[in-house]
Amino acid sequence: QVQLVESGGGLVQTGDSLRLSCTASGRTLSSYYMGWFRQAPGKEREFVARISPYLSARRYADSVKGRFTISRDNAKNTVYLQMNDLKPEDTAVYYCAADPKNSLVVTDLKAYDYWGQGTQVTVFS
Repeated sequence: QVQLVESGGGLVQTGDSLRLSCTASGRTLSSYYMGWFRQAPGKEREFVARISPYLSARRYADSVKGRFTISRDNAKNTVYLQMNDLKPEDTAVYYCAADPKNSLVVTDLKAYDYWGQGTQVTVFS
């Protein structure tokens, strides 16, 4: 069993930056594909970014490409989401998730077996 805990959310202005962290306990994350998702009020949870375990191949949603960067530190069992140039439309609860299987449809919530509890990011203009 893997427990994931997100941190680093907050209230920021348009154009600011935040770095979210997702730390795991229970098992090492080094062999897991890790993803970040977000859910805005009244909307479905959506894919944000994903990183592979070994070569750190990355994939991003079009809405965050060029502004967000996903990274991992396997020694610390932690995955990060650096968010720059934040916009009000980035306001959401951000969740990290772990996929042990290298699922084909990486944007699908069902691909991920483990989820954190989420951290709130609010961007005001």
